[in-house]
Amino acid sequence: MKHSQSNKLFNIIVVVAALGYFVDIYDLILFGIVKNPSLIDLGITDKAELFSKGNFLLNMQMAGMLIGGIVWGILGDKRGRLSTLFLTISLYSIANIANGFVQTIEQYAWLRFIAGFGLSGELGIGITLVSEVMSKEKRGLGASIVSGIGIAGAVLGFLVAEKFNWRVAYWTGGALGLLLLFLRIAVYESGMYEKTKSMAVSKGNFFSLFSSFKRFKKFSLCILVALPTWYTVSVLAINSTSIASEGLHITDPIKGSTSVMFHYIGASIGSFLFGYISMKLHSRRKAILIATSGIAVFTIVYFSLFGATPAVFYANMLILGIPMGGLWAIFVTASSEQFGTNIRATVTTTVPNFVRGGTILITFLLGYFQTTMGIWNSGVLVGIIFIGVALVSAFFIPETYGKELDYVEER
Repeated sequence: MKHSQSNKLFNIIVVVAALGYFVDIYDLILFGIVKNPSLIDLGITDKAELFSKGNFLLNMQMAGMLIGGIVWGILGDKRGRLSTLFLTISLYSIANIANGFVQTIEQYAWLRFIAGFGLSGELGIGITLVSEVMSKEKRGLGASIVSGIGIAGAVLGFLVAEKFNWRVAYWTGGALGLLLLFLRIAVYESGMYEKTKSMAVSKGNFFSLFSSFKRFKKFSLCILVALPTWYTVSVLAINSTSIASEGLHITDPIKGSTSVMFHYIGASIGSFLFGYISMKLHSRRKAILIATSGIAVFTIVYFSLFGATPAVFYANMLILGIPMGGLWAIFVTASSEQFGTNIRATVTTTVPNFVRGGTILITFLLGYFQTTMGIWNSGVLVGIIFIGVALVSAFFIPETYGKELDYVEER
């Protein structure tokens, strides 16, 4: 069945993609919220070990997303966007339900890896579908709606984790994934993708991104511009308890779960806001530069909050989330617009997961510098590195606003 491009912002593709990303973010952020309670329940009580084991589990999850991003992206271009979406959420749901039964760190680590692998296709494949079924005037707003609604999954993760045991929180995520499977029955395949089926062109060739300098440059810039998003999440939000007490000398307790919740409330607002800004400016690049600059400003504020009250600290986390969410929404849209239909899902799925996988390097550098510089200095230095790289990269990323997407990549 063929479907013309839509100008309706809340069509079935946008709604289902948004709910898929909602489940994605619920799970990603749930771990940051239940990390310490779950590890303590499993017998890890030493403060230093909680920090190291928590980062190890986070890195296992991100490694799964890094590998899964490649696999699901290739399948999305070779086998279709729709069938890939069914597979990703099925694997995630099973892994998360099993995660609620873990008894050892080893079991926990491998199920985080499998859940991350399963979730890694949700955002990229969903945004690819939205980009291909919506008109070029509205696709940026459509992607922002997906991101804005999806990011709100972090708030549900906080509420569930606060109300129930961490095991119940994981079971809830698995159940949400299974419910989403039924909604996807109404989703239809992209007309642009259907056209490529009969074309004698390579589909889902991940290595073609490295066979052309132009493609490699675009692919690399897409990743580099978004690295500050997971710096703010993995360093400033998830590790806020340690930074607040040891680096900022805040005497009142700062909860990592509360920091994550406020940060993602801001991110949800930012996704909608920057989708509108990008449309008004007729530019993805300008919106990315504004968002990255905003992250830089409020990161400086974050590391200046010596002795602040929890209310002030959490307020800055919320405000910092606005440009973070805006950068994430616009960069994913721009990545989808950079490449042809025969490799679009591969790019749009691998890029956000490579950015998430960058958490491994970010947390490694944070831990490495912390041993000699302390947590405040190491946090500042890592921020300078990744925000600086992103700002420079934003000036070179191609402008894609209003670009026609019905084409394929040749050799």
